[in-house]
Formats: sequence, C-alpha cells, structure tokens
Amino acid sequence: MSRAGRGLDWAGLMRVGLHGLGLRPTEFWALTPAELAAILGIEAFSPPMNRQRLAELEARFPDRPAGADGTDNGMRGQQDGE
Repeated sequence: MSRAGRGLDWAGLMRVGLHGLGLRPTEFWALTPAELAAILGIEAFSPPMNRQRLAELEARFPDRPAGADGTDNGMRGQQDGE
C-alpha cells in the first residue's frame, strides 16, 4: 500500500475504496490502514505460529550463542558485557 519512501498512495487507496469496494467516504475514512489491508486481502499480519515457524525462529534467534562444538562456551547465565 505504500510507495518506496513516499508514504501512502491516498488517491489509489480512495479509488479502490470508493469505486472498487463501493464504500461511502465516511466509511473509507473511518477505516484504519490495517482494516483496509484486511478488506483488500493484503497480507498485513505475520503468519500464524506453528511448529515449523517456531523451528525457523529458534534457528534464526537461538537462546544462547553456540560454540563450534555445539556447546554454549560457558556463556550460560552471563549477560552481554559481563
């Protein structure tokens, strides 16, 4: 719904809302951007959490750094900067 670095395309959104969806102006302006995205079917939300998505997040953001041998290198319980 946005153009790179230019904000929202209000003219385009109004065309879709008023002409495409048949909304009255008061109905269009009462919508939040998230509501309008949902009406248009634009994916504005994160996918639901399932086992596969959790595994992806765990791999991307491990609880603690692992050493080359798979151990925690004695970092258990230590905070950054300690």
